[in-house]
Amino acid sequence: MGVQDLWVIIIVLVFCFQARGLNSQNLTCNQNDLKALEDFMRELGQVIDGWGTNISSNCCGWTGITCKSSSSLGLSNVPDTNRVVKLELGKMRLAGKLSESIGSLDQLRTLNLSTNFLKSSLPSSLFHLPNLEVLDLSNNDFYGPVPDTNLPSIIDLVISENSLNGSLPDGICGNSSAIKLLNLAVNYISGNLPDGLRNCSSLEYLYLGTNNLTGGITESILQLQKLTELKLEDNKLSGLLNEGIGNLTNLVRLDISTNMFSGTIPDVIRNTGKLQFFVAHSNRFNGTIPSSLTNCPTLTLLNVRNNTLEGPININCSVMVNLTSIDLGSNRFSGSIPDNLPSCQSLNNINLARNHFIGPIPESFKNFRSLSYLSLSNSSNTNLSSSLRVLQQCRNLTTLVFSLNFHDEELPAYPTLHFDKLKVLIIANCRLKGSIPQWLSNSKQLQLLDLSWNCLGGPVPAWFGNFGSLFYLDISNNSFTGEIPKNITELRSLIDREVSLEEPSPDFPLFMKRNVSARGFQYNQLESFPPTIDLGNNNLSGPLWLEFGNLKKLHVLDLKFNNLSGPIPCNWSGMASLETLDLSHNKLSGIIPPSLVKLSFLSKFNVADNQLHGQIPDGGQFPTFPTSSFEGNNLCGVGHDPPCKSDKQTPTQQLNKAKPSRGFIFGMTIGIVFGMALVLALKQRRHC
Repeated sequence: MGVQDLWVIIIVLVFCFQARGLNSQNLTCNQNDLKALEDFMRELGQVIDGWGTNISSNCCGWTGITCKSSSSLGLSNVPDTNRVVKLELGKMRLAGKLSESIGSLDQLRTLNLSTNFLKSSLPSSLFHLPNLEVLDLSNNDFYGPVPDTNLPSIIDLVISENSLNGSLPDGICGNSSAIKLLNLAVNYISGNLPDGLRNCSSLEYLYLGTNNLTGGITESILQLQKLTELKLEDNKLSGLLNEGIGNLTNLVRLDISTNMFSGTIPDVIRNTGKLQFFVAHSNRFNGTIPSSLTNCPTLTLLNVRNNTLEGPININCSVMVNLTSIDLGSNRFSGSIPDNLPSCQSLNNINLARNHFIGPIPESFKNFRSLSYLSLSNSSNTNLSSSLRVLQQCRNLTTLVFSLNFHDEELPAYPTLHFDKLKVLIIANCRLKGSIPQWLSNSKQLQLLDLSWNCLGGPVPAWFGNFGSLFYLDISNNSFTGEIPKNITELRSLIDREVSLEEPSPDFPLFMKRNVSARGFQYNQLESFPPTIDLGNNNLSGPLWLEFGNLKKLHVLDLKFNNLSGPIPCNWSGMASLETLDLSHNKLSGIIPPSLVKLSFLSKFNVADNQLHGQIPDGGQFPTFPTSSFEGNNLCGVGHDPPCKSDKQTPTQQLNKAKPSRGFIFGMTIGIVFGMALVLALKQRRHC
């Protein structure tokens, strides 16, 4: 065959395909499908962009609609029309009800209405579509039970993040032998896991987390041999963890966290062979970590935080070559910190907080090249100086959390200490003595610094303002003296930069303590911390700098219980993102600037126990603040006690004010004469 012959064949084929396409385009939209779509839009109570009465009756040209000809779908003995096979309207801000008419689209393969504002019960007709393969109704507000399901072709069934309740129907997989994904997470579904799950023989992903499920992991789930991800977190499941979990040989991710499982963790994980993520935190497990978990070569993440586990930690690093993250926090482990952890060559993140470890950081940690995140808070460790000298050798260390340890020790000031990559340093509530060390100024990448609730003193370093990425500074509840360094108002991340961490932090809990008695606020991600400057409860003096008004990204400014004086600057209204402003218990004077009403996000404001006077602003958020926020001053205002006196005067008062008395005029004349004489006398003295 010559080249010319080949080109002729190609041209003919292209022409045929074009002709077929033109023929398909000329086909009209099936009238039943058209009516179903019009009824669907009518129930929404709105016109969908790209739809409507002004659009051609050929619905296949509408936004989110995909059609195929009847002949291409193998439909015989019917007129050749276009049939709707896909309806994809995710993130379209749709509201209203989902119509039963949707069940008339009998050739529908894909229905995606996710991330809208739809609110209704689920139409039963939708769950009897014979050809539906993908159904995604996630992130809406559908309520009521999941209807009885008959979807023989379904592959992906996703109705997560809604308000569904009731129990799961026994035939939840829709009689489909091909279903791979079932996601009903974040609803209000209750009851036990149905026996009908055993019929989902092709299921690979089962997500039922954040519901109200009870009972245990049933035999029906343990028969799903193709299951690779099983997520049942945040339910009310209880009892012993079924040993049959080891029969799921394809399981890669198992998340049973935040339930009420009890007893020991069964030593069967070695049977799975592919497990990478074992997440069982916040249950009631006791005993030791089973050897099948500490000798699992495929495991990358082990999280058993917040249980009552104890005994030795025998991580076999020679086998666990893929382990990157281990969270053993809030258990009953004791003794020394395991010194073999640095031999786990991929281990980046370690949380040993809230246990009973003693002693310093092991010397072996000098060789911990992969370590990035270490939390050892709320334990009984000692020798902070030694621990810091060891950890400075960990060249990739970015996060160090030492709170509630090293009690009454000195914060070391060795000039040779250096943490080049450190982004987060938390050594709070340790009763540490000394001052803020100079070596910390070399940690140029610092983003979060918390040295609160210690016994540190001296001045606040001016070089704090040199940190280009610092967005959270808490040195409250210490004994710092002197003025607030003006350089703090030059923190670039609080002026014009977006607060962000380059890499996501591990899901380890961190706590921010706000008062003596209450437990700290918990944040599971570092990026959740609000941009903050907290210098409260110290002995700071001097003025409030005008330049604080430049911190447009700041959310919390807390300067309470100091000896600060002078006025509140009127340009502080420039802190446009401010949510909390606490200036209470200082020596501030003047008025509350009316410009502060521009702080539209302000939800907490306190200037109690100062020397302020005048009227409390009555605009913006100020009417929502309690009287206690202003007490201990000489303030007045609408809705506050006392109210301000009216400026209106009686006609007699106005007349008297307009017509001065003779005595007043005589006294003023004598004063002017005396003043002129004094000025002349002073001039004469200067000439001498």
